Amino acid sequence: MLFSKRRKMKNHKYLDIVLGLFVAVLIVSNIASSAKIADLGAITFGPINFPLIFDAGTLIFPLSYIFDDVLTEVYGYSVSRRIIWIGFGALLLVSVTLMLVGAMPGESNWLATNAAGDAATADFGQQAFQKTLGLTWRIVLGSLMAFWSGSFLNDFVLAKMKVRTNGRFLWMRTIGSTLLGEGVDTLVFAIVAFLGVLPMDILISLIVANYIFKCGVEILFTPITYAVVNALKRAEGLDTYDRATDFNPFNMAQKMS
Repeated sequence: MLFSKRRKMKNHKYLDIVLGLFVAVLIVSNIASSAKIADLGAITFGPINFPLIFDAGTLIFPLSYIFDDVLTEVYGYSVSRRIIWIGFGALLLVSVTLMLVGAMPGESNWLATNAAGDAATADFGQQAFQKTLGLTWRIVLGSLMAFWSGSFLNDFVLAKMKVRTNGRFLWMRTIGSTLLGEGVDTLVFAIVAFLGVLPMDILISLIVANYIFKCGVEILFTPITYAVVNALKRAEGLDTYDRATDFNPFNMAQKMS
């Protein structure tokens, strides 16, 4: 039986592809979030003027929750749990590496490189690095805490809802789990990373705009999620129900059912 389970796990045709795309989205969105706060103007409803302010990683980060949904729906919570930890490790590696690189002394010619050749900006290279790739401990901590808590909540809710609905209403499960997971993710990241750094009105606008955008992407991508889930279930010959799963996020045992 043990051999059979191991062989089954090794024979997954597309799990490695989903894993690779998932980790790529996490890394790109994490770097983009620290590099830029984007302002896309505002939406006006009569007397209400709502600014559209985003950390730039929001552009692609919602895809990670779609991958989360696909992993949990097809392969089950125990597989998605392991992949969340892999993603967490990848984020930690990238964050620590960028922080170490930022702390290293720069070579003099690299430091002075700039288009204007202005002697007053002799450390231009270091300034440019810090503004685009430099990470503070708050951004790193916020990113890791937000990803971990939001992802596990999303997968837990989706897996439980699947059992309760006996596999029906996929749209309800993906959207419902995202509303909770993205809510926690957005709040945790914004508060840990930017509370006291951004003005309160900007912080609130960032939280609300990020949350609405992330959930909106999930809703708009629902037909694509259906197509991918159904295709993977057919290709893998797998449709996992977490009826007897240990949902402890620190239990790394991989159960396939």
